[in-house]
Amino acid sequence: MAVTSAGLLIYRRNSGLPQVLLVHPGGPFWAKKDEAAWSIPKGLVEANEDELAAARRETEEELGVRIDGHFQPLGRYKQPGGKIVLAWCVDADVDATAVKSNTFLMEWPPRSGSMREFPEVDKAGWFSLPEAETKILKGQRPILKDFATLLDTG
Repeated sequence: MAVTSAGLLIYRRNSGLPQVLLVHPGGPFWAKKDEAAWSIPKGLVEANEDELAAARRETEEELGVRIDGHFQPLGRYKQPGGKIVLAWCVDADVDATAVKSNTFLMEWPPRSGSMREFPEVDKAGWFSLPEAETKILKGQRPILKDFATLLDTG
């Protein structure tokens, strides 16, 4: 069975135009990567966990704020590595500069025996849909496409 993650595409309108909130992964592997490196806030669905509850929990862990609102399902997205990402969209205005992410431990530098702590998310940002298209991971681009379609039909 494929590993499943759940996340939220948080959006707002700025001067009438939609913007989406994306997060940049923390840690040394992503430090110098920008294009096709950002993501929606998301994480693994635990055994017997409600998928939307998992998306909300993971978003809170990565942003440091609880998101409330009307959650609209966007779909299931198979990633290049085989993982499935379930996504919902929600209209919420989050202060991207105030993100406070949880952390993870990893050996760094590799084979050094030294464990270091890194934020799971090192920054967040608001992007127009065309900007987000270049920033987001390629496997998550269909999420943006489905969101744009929802906006057009909503």
